[in-house]
Amino acid sequence: MHESIAAALPAALPGAPPVAAIRWGPVGTLVLTSLAIMGSPGPATVSLTAAASAYGARRSLGYLLGIAAGTVVVLVAVASGITAALLAVPAVRSVLLAVSAAYILWLAYRIATAPPPGDRGAPAAAAAAAPSFAGGLVLGVANPKAWVAIAAVFASARLADGTAADAAAKVAVLTVMVVVIMTAWLVAGVSFASVLRDPGRARAVNVALAVALVVATAAAVLR
Repeated sequence: MHESIAAALPAALPGAPPVAAIRWGPVGTLVLTSLAIMGSPGPATVSLTAAASAYGARRSLGYLLGIAAGTVVVLVAVASGITAALLAVPAVRSVLLAVSAAYILWLAYRIATAPPPGDRGAPAAAAAAAPSFAGGLVLGVANPKAWVAIAAVFASARLADGTAADAAAKVAVLTVMVVVIMTAWLVAGVSFASVLRDPGRARAVNVALAVALVVATAAAVLR
């Protein structure tokens, strides 16, 4: 019976770890660690909540996909060992921090000054000002928290005996977790929609989220 099931399954992708070679027990540890470390407030997660609150889920979806894609780039860099080599060069870390900080400050300003949903012309203004896929990609790659957090999560469990198989399995699991975590923060931002119907409260919420975004980024940089 096992042979017939195996025969019915599609062949594994070249270089992918066999399913049987993966240690499924530690997957739970990896998932919980990723929720605690990667899911905690940081530049990417807080900015996504703020963007969803200010511009809505549909206009922020591209930003979410950009952050996810950028984070996967970091995942692959960590898995391949590139991270250690890059961060060993002080100039690289400085450039990443500068790019991330500049984008976060710009995004915080746009969120704080976003028009309340009830304003005339707000939909057109929101469509023009909403963060894009490209912006999310830049932040996903340059996010100072992501490099350290993902490295810590990678070290929390071993999913396979071989180095390549272990890295491939972790990238696969953590890619799913990135999408789940970012979607949860997007939904959290959308939940503020009822509060934002009042222009005064909308402005207060947007400013508060913009300040939280700057504080979260500062905390990640100074860590």
